Amino acid sequence: MITWLVVTPVLAAGFWAVRLLARRRGKGAVRWLLISNLALLGGAFVLLATALGGAAEAAPSQAAADQGVGSAALIGAAIAVAGASIGAAIAVAYTGAAALAALSERPELFGRAMVIVGLAEGIAVYGLVVAILLIGKA
Repeated sequence: MITWLVVTPVLAAGFWAVRLLARRRGKGAVRWLLISNLALLGGAFVLLATALGGAAEAAPSQAAADQGVGSAALIGAAIAVAGASIGAAIAVAYTGAAALAALSERPELFGRAMVIVGLAEGIAVYGLVVAILLIGKA
């Protein structure tokens, strides 16, 4: 896990520098942005492979194998929370806009509108529950 803590700020700083360079260039900004996104994705995959494979190769004992499983569970928990949060944000954006439009025409629909928006927010809670379950197994 120390690999993540060391390399993630470096990747973020590199991505930020490429974005500044792309803003100054003008015409080739889209191309530079695409290249920087692909480089960031590639770096994340290399970092993931290093984090998951490095501990198991260093010491082939049962403890090292358990640490690899724990790392995979933590990464799975992070993906679950991120995916659920993004999905909930998209759902709340659409349902919230529709609820405000409905409330502007008929204010008595407030209770129904809040229930629909609350159901959309429940998606994030499901992701949090899955993350807690995965962290418990780590």
